[in-house]
Amino acid sequence: MPKVESQELRVESASPPASVPEMVLHSATVPLETATALNPQPSTLNSLRLSRREVLKWFAAMFAVANLPEFVGAASSVAPKAKGYGTDPAIAKFYEPGDFWPLTFTPAQRATATALADVILPADHLGPAASAVRVPDYLDEWVSAPYPAQQLDREIILSGFQWLDDESARRFRLNFPALSSAQQQAICDDICGAVDPAPSLKSATDFFRRFRSLAASAYYGTEAGWKALGYVGNVPLAAFAGPPPEVLAKLGVEQTVT
Repeated sequence: MPKVESQELRVESASPPASVPEMVLHSATVPLETATALNPQPSTLNSLRLSRREVLKWFAAMFAVANLPEFVGAASSVAPKAKGYGTDPAIAKFYEPGDFWPLTFTPAQRATATALADVILPADHLGPAASAVRVPDYLDEWVSAPYPAQQLDREIILSGFQWLDDESARRFRLNFPALSSAQQQAICDDICGAVDPAPSLKSATDFFRRFRSLAASAYYGTEAGWKALGYVGNVPLAAFAGPPPEVLAKLGVEQTVT
């Protein structure tokens, strides 16, 4: 078994230990005794064991350097932490519109949002119109939220509303909500599906695509939207008979669990 000469730590390297304060010495004025404590001479390191007193001296020197004006100033230049968005809501509480943050839509913008949402998701045999399930309320809450993604959508949506009213006035001398269904459809047809729209319609096309996506997200998150899709989840079953036979036949498998 190898013989252990001492329980104390020996410093084997002949070069000074690498340290952060060594970098600081080039940009700050450090007292001689502090510099000596931070960077002892090689001869000293080779001849002496590292005592507890030396370790404490190193720690004290490093603390002194860290509090020099040059060092503290560099640390204080770091950007402050974000303020955040507040606390989580109480899940069991019922909130009214505007309780979380001020809502955005003016009466005119709400009328435009309602008209456009009903053009995209009209009442039919599958379900009610978008406005009947409060899709405009969802959109107003969405663009009013203080988060970066919602604030980006806010700019897109509000600019799009303005474009719709300007285009309606140019074509028909009325704002968008006052147009007939055929007139509203004519404007929407020009911006609803263009893969490579004309430069003059690029922003309007981006707006329509984003508005349609948000409106659909709101609509199909409601019970009426689930029914329109034929979604039958969230319904308790007394028993489960397994997949339908036609599905099993198509997959080429047999039902083995009973």
